[in-house]
Amino acid sequence: MSQKNSTIMGDLGMTQEGLKTALAVRESYHTGEPVCVPDDPSRILLPEYLINVGLNLGEFDDPLPLAMMATRDPESPMALAAATRMSPKSSGNKLVAGVFGLVGEQTRHPLVKRAVALVSENDFSPKSIAFIRGKASQFIVKTREQYSVALKQNLRSLLEGDIEPRVFVKEFFELTEAGNLRSDVRQRLITSLLLAESVRPGIKFLMLENFYRLPVPTRKGIVSSVSNAPLSRHIEILKEELRWIISPERQAQVFQTKDGNKTQAVKKSQSDIIH
Repeated sequence: MSQKNSTIMGDLGMTQEGLKTALAVRESYHTGEPVCVPDDPSRILLPEYLINVGLNLGEFDDPLPLAMMATRDPESPMALAAATRMSPKSSGNKLVAGVFGLVGEQTRHPLVKRAVALVSENDFSPKSIAFIRGKASQFIVKTREQYSVALKQNLRSLLEGDIEPRVFVKEFFELTEAGNLRSDVRQRLITSLLLAESVRPGIKFLMLENFYRLPVPTRKGIVSSVSNAPLSRHIEILKEELRWIISPERQAQVFQTKDGNKTQAVKKSQSDIIH
């Protein structure tokens, strides 16, 4: 884009960098990769970051990536936070206000529709924006608490044999992703499960089947923790599995197939034969 066109976009309340970021966010949703903090791929972007107006999020402060998240993010806390952060940018800017209105029409989340409608009907008044920001913060905290409770209940059910291992692992990743857990918390949870003597090896290999869904720094942290764990037979087997997962040969065998906004890794793993 020429400097003239870039200047025009800036005058309209949007930037070339924001457009690039919006396209990158859309690709993340398409592939199932987490949206991370700018310049820090080890930190997943959390709703709290979007709600915190004092936090500089670089290109994510542009209306376009915020509109993309408010419209396409699969989780309502993240979408609502993005719409909340975008709302004051629509005041006094007809183009951004128009995009904000489209967010209300196109989003999959009823809460976002209601937030957009309330702010728009009140002409983007600071009072209405502050009200929505407060409600969004409460919703984020409540939702995360609910996901944490569900995680604990599932773990208890797993140890008591009341839930199928594959169901537990599936819901574990769904809940940790939907709950927008920090990367370090997710890393500790997975590491604890992998190293726990009370967790059957088959469950651990099911966890490793989803290794590709984690940010690279989180994967490295898990590999490091397992590598430094006290020697035992099942730890040695885990090390072998991790070596295979991160090997070039393994990476060459893993290919992605698109299923809506989800990404599935089609692969053969030791978890298919170790129970």
